[in-house]
Amino acid sequence: MSAVTATPPANAASVVLDRPRPSRLAWLRERGMGASILVSALAAGFGVVLVEVTVYIGEMLKADPFIGDSETLAIVVAILSVLLTGVAMYVAAIVTANTFSTIIAGRTRRIALMRLIGASARSQRAEVTGQGFGVGLVGAAIGLAAGIGLSAIGMLIGDRFLEFTPERFTLVQPAVALPVIGVALTTWLAAWVGSRRVLAVTPLQALGGAVERTHGEVAARGGRHIGALVLLIAGLALLAAGVLLGLITPLGVVVAFFGGILSFTGLSIGAALVMPPILRLVGRWFGGGATARLAAENALRYPGRSSRMAIGVVMGVTLVTMFAVALESTKALLGRQADEATLQESFAVLDAFAAVMMVLVAVSAVIAGVGLVNLLTIGVVQRTRELGLLRAVGLTGPQVRRMVLLETVHITVAATLTGLVLGIVYGWVAAQSLLGSVPVLPDFEPAGLVYPAVPWLPVTIIVAATALLTVVAAVTPTRLATRVAPVEALAAD
Repeated sequence: MSAVTATPPANAASVVLDRPRPSRLAWLRERGMGASILVSALAAGFGVVLVEVTVYIGEMLKADPFIGDSETLAIVVAILSVLLTGVAMYVAAIVTANTFSTIIAGRTRRIALMRLIGASARSQRAEVTGQGFGVGLVGAAIGLAAGIGLSAIGMLIGDRFLEFTPERFTLVQPAVALPVIGVALTTWLAAWVGSRRVLAVTPLQALGGAVERTHGEVAARGGRHIGALVLLIAGLALLAAGVLLGLITPLGVVVAFFGGILSFTGLSIGAALVMPPILRLVGRWFGGGATARLAAENALRYPGRSSRMAIGVVMGVTLVTMFAVALESTKALLGRQADEATLQESFAVLDAFAAVMMVLVAVSAVIAGVGLVNLLTIGVVQRTRELGLLRAVGLTGPQVRRMVLLETVHITVAATLTGLVLGIVYGWVAAQSLLGSVPVLPDFEPAGLVYPAVPWLPVTIIVAATALLTVVAAVTPTRLATRVAPVEALAAD
């Protein structure tokens, strides 16, 4: 009987004590967290720079002896700063929510094991939400430091080359706290929204790995789709109201702005239903080869994963196209009523404004691009078993890489086409709601219907830039796709 009792070795206690304990911040090293911090830092830094530039321009206008008494331009610049900061935070929030949704899909087994030993779903969700808040705080702090540094450099350049510079301007502006706090809170909220899947994880899923919802499971989520439909209908109603109100007053653009936010949010929430038909149509363009068919089926099999990858590209393309179409429509309206000399002078101002706006809007597109790269990389890591199985049944490394690349191209082409259509529609609505009531020559009557004008050169640049983004974004995932040997991939958790 004594043989049944095992005596622990003398150094067992020291072995346990010497074992390194995982750090409380170890989750920051998980794949996807670094890019999420980068997204938060970009949004916060962008907001800080806009606040500093807005105050600087306001003080500079006051120092101008000709327009110092007028605060109209300063107010316009301030409103534009708030809107652009809001757009950047909106894009960052959607990218963060999609990132955490993808991370949760990869943690399904770990969460299920915690549920199996007694942890509640709410406690698991609280942990993920806390991590999102930590990501927001770290990113906001980095963005604050970077934004103030860039603003200091810009102030030195302005003081050197501008004629009227403010004498009492300081970088310590209380308003810079607004984008910093806003980014931290929106990242926390985005993590809370992205972690809602935790509530549906069951202990039985501890036997599996990363789980993405299939097309049938996504289609069965009635409540989410009803919410998306309500937001979409409300947004479309506000867009129509903005167009009609724009025939009376330029304030119609404010109503249309909120209509655009609501309608695009509805499209984002319901993207898992909206994108599959577009993906199916685009998939036919890639031929009938085995690799092309696998890429198309992968994009359609799990619409949640595909839509999360696509929505960032849709946002970036939509924003840039929207501003380009709105400005081109404005130039077309001016071209019908001004002489050549006045036209060239007006176009020079509009072109300069368009260049500045494109640079500012490009920041939001960069945020969306970072989200695409992040989600592609996480997705490949979470599909290790799937890719290993394909290698085991005969696909070569180059074929797997080609499949991942084609899947990326497939999603990006569909997202680019969707973004171009949305951008043209939103751009025309913006121009119509802003300019419909503006008096025009020769009768000095309201403009009425503003015809949409599509600038083909910027559109071509958008398509080329998106293609380049696809290639760059696919480099790391395609390398990861073939780095693990088939036997190791099949044995991975």
